[in-house]
Amino acid sequence: MGPLSGLKVVDLTHVMAGPTCTLMLADMGAEVIKIEKMPAGDDTRYMVPPKIGDEAASFLMMNRNKKGIALDLKKPGGAKVLRRLLASADVLVENFGPGVMDRLGFGYAEISKDNPALIYCSLSGFGRTGPYKHRRGFDLVAQAMSGIMSFTGEKPDGPPVKCGAPLSDITAGILASLGILAAYAHRLKTGQGQWVETSLFEAALVQTYWQAAIALATGVAPKAMGSAHPLNAPYQAFKASDKWIVVGGANQKHWLRTLEVLGASELARDRRFATGADRMAHLKELEALLAARFRTQPAAHWLGALEDVGVPCGPVNDMLQALTDPQAIARDMVVEVGHSSLGNVKTLGLPIKFSQTPGKVRTGAPLYGEHTAAILSAYGFDADEIATLKQEGAVAIAAASVAQDEVS
Repeated sequence: MGPLSGLKVVDLTHVMAGPTCTLMLADMGAEVIKIEKMPAGDDTRYMVPPKIGDEAASFLMMNRNKKGIALDLKKPGGAKVLRRLLASADVLVENFGPGVMDRLGFGYAEISKDNPALIYCSLSGFGRTGPYKHRRGFDLVAQAMSGIMSFTGEKPDGPPVKCGAPLSDITAGILASLGILAAYAHRLKTGQGQWVETSLFEAALVQTYWQAAIALATGVAPKAMGSAHPLNAPYQAFKASDKWIVVGGANQKHWLRTLEVLGASELARDRRFATGADRMAHLKELEALLAARFRTQPAAHWLGALEDVGVPCGPVNDMLQALTDPQAIARDMVVEVGHSSLGNVKTLGLPIKFSQTPGKVRTGAPLYGEHTAAILSAYGFDADEIATLKQEGAVAIAAASVAQDEVS
């Protein structure tokens, strides 16, 4: 099921960037074995509130479609299990701190000797080269150092503002999955694996294409503009009489149609606003004139009129409104998935659609150690060996799994 059906992925990631990467692969059909640390598991299990039952909503969101196993890689038994998993794996994804994988004996140079076809993907704060290669990174730091916080906010002289979504984490995960699939295409042609890596810092820089273009061309750093666009106008939020909407009247056609809807055709003859460059040069004046017009009618009036003439626009939704929007529902972006202890749980759907090999949210996030016993058995460990690993403290097995094994 899904275009990546049959791809075996060993997931040594935690929190957000790495789990985003393996989430993308799992949703597209890959078999992902998520290895959690002992004794506590992924940190997102403790990012609460909120919880659904006894499980953290954050962990449930990031880890559906994955099988869960708990290992202590510092124990000989845990290392033995991981080596056996990697012997037949197609992909390894990790986001440990700098040098950790090498110290554990699972660095790329070591692992690729036994499995040269393995695609080994690393996500880090700043990458594996450069003066910051030993630093740990977080989304907040990446947004700050990439320049994003300097041009996010309501006004040029305001305080730095972080984007509400952890965009460097999520973008790094998507970039990593893209890199893995490119390396997989290369392997299909040559049989060769390789090391793929990206970082939160680079992922944040990728989000600055427009602002970077301005800075590189002019030598001037862009500043915060609220919801406005640095290159096009009007392209921003306006307050209607009841609530906020956004209007994308950026190109000349949409600009003129916006004026028609507003009953402000005289502005089309105003030299200050004749071209896109003129409108950007007089943006504050333009904003004031348009804002006064938009305040005269409710959002539904403007959205209907703008849509009728083909001007891109939309309401400013809160999160609940976005998740119940008919388009989100029609595109299966909110789905229910079965969980071992919670029943059906709502989650976000797969944002990529395939005509021949559709991906799917198939299973809920695993309980801590839920699939340890089953995975060990599938990889050739017999009952006595599994008991020894557990006694050594090299693995953790969920109580539900033990009970199920006893019944079967």
